[in-house]
Amino acid sequence: MKKLLLSTAVVAFTVTSAFAQTTEFYVVRDATTKKCTIVDKKPTTTTTTIVDNGTFKTRTEAETGMKSIKVCSEN
Repeated sequence: MKKLLLSTAVVAFTVTSAFAQTTEFYVVRDATTKKCTIVDKKPTTTTTTIVDNGTFKTRTEAETGMKSIKVCSEN
């Protein structure tokens, strides 16, 4: 019985981990407006670019990081 419960727990953990998505936040700068924003999807257009080292694990980290990125604090 213990082996069955342990096996079920391991399988459940593995399945849950496989479906978990890691969300990243990016600090991007618009080429025309020169403004920085935070997005949760990697930019695919040429009008916005990820600035400096602007990839973060949480939105809070991205907000803090954006304040320290020089091109974002100039405007």
